[in-house]
Amino acid sequence: MAELRLRNVTKRFGSYVSVDKFTLDIADQEFLVLLGPSGCGKTTTMRMIAGLEDVSEGEIWLGGRVVNGLEPKDRDISMVFQSYGLYPNMTVYENIRFPLRVRKVPADQHRERVMKAARMVELTDLLDRRPSELSGGQRQRVALGRAIVREPNVFLMDEPLSNLDAKLRVSTRAQIKNLQHTLKTTTVYVTHDQIEAMTLADRVVVMTKGLIQQVGTPTDIYDAPANTFVASFIGSPAMNLVDGAIGNGVFEAPSVRVEGLPPDLAGPITLGFRAEDARIVPAGGQVAAPVYSIELLGEASMISYRIGDALVSVKAAKDYRAEIGEIVHAAVPAAICHLFDASSGRRLWAGNSRDGTAERRR
Repeated sequence: MAELRLRNVTKRFGSYVSVDKFTLDIADQEFLVLLGPSGCGKTTTMRMIAGLEDVSEGEIWLGGRVVNGLEPKDRDISMVFQSYGLYPNMTVYENIRFPLRVRKVPADQHRERVMKAARMVELTDLLDRRPSELSGGQRQRVALGRAIVREPNVFLMDEPLSNLDAKLRVSTRAQIKNLQHTLKTTTVYVTHDQIEAMTLADRVVVMTKGLIQQVGTPTDIYDAPANTFVASFIGSPAMNLVDGAIGNGVFEAPSVRVEGLPPDLAGPITLGFRAEDARIVPAGGQVAAPVYSIELLGEASMISYRIGDALVSVKAAKDYRAEIGEIVHAAVPAAICHLFDASSGRRLWAGNSRDGTAERRR
């Protein structure tokens, strides 16, 4: 049983608060991703779980006991780092085996456990090589194998794919997902890459400035962002956010007019919508503006407008063509829109909630 519970966990470095009252339950066998920009506190949170950073306030529970005072070696946690952390003078076999030697696992168990881990990460043909003879992807697989061989209660992974090229990131990401499913080990994964978060996680924790902004499944966070920060961080492209004003159920901004919104909202507001939910139309759309850029993505074309300070994107058919500066209309009906408070950023209303009806937040 490897349930993790964090209760009001806070980390201060002098007067600077890196993590502020972080409270969360992480279920046994769950794959949880901590997502946010650099400096948001996600890695510090992971390091506190591992015991590499002391907790300023709060408690960390692992398997039913408080582990604040335990040394990292006594927490039964394996970490995989961005930098691999391999021993250059050791072979792949010895690198994977090393945790067993440190923990004084009986020697007659070593080979079986190393070979089992090596098969899982597809390294059986490379066991006699040294790290300098391996590619970046192979080195990361050695680091994964070294974590697996311990058979820990919890895996902690700190941006393990950041040093890999785009193609290797895709294949290694799939391998990590499959390994976690096979091993059924509680996993906490840190990344700033929202694609990794969306594809790997059972649940995502979005953080900024040491605070949790939203916790939910990837689908929940994508479909119903709690605020403009989450909306702007999740999605490729991120949700379009346009500042304007609303009154009598009508939102207006330069080149934008959307009717059919809640009639009781009034004043400054931010309207959001996803590029793939809008569509290009010949005339009469809620957006009518000159094209700022057009990009061919392969399966689609992305039309961009400059509206105020915002760059607004609408996905079109792959064969759609338009000239930069040409006025192009886009349909953005109320049913696909989100409304956010202009000052706090909190979501107030969404027209595309899961059951197909409008959702209201108070």
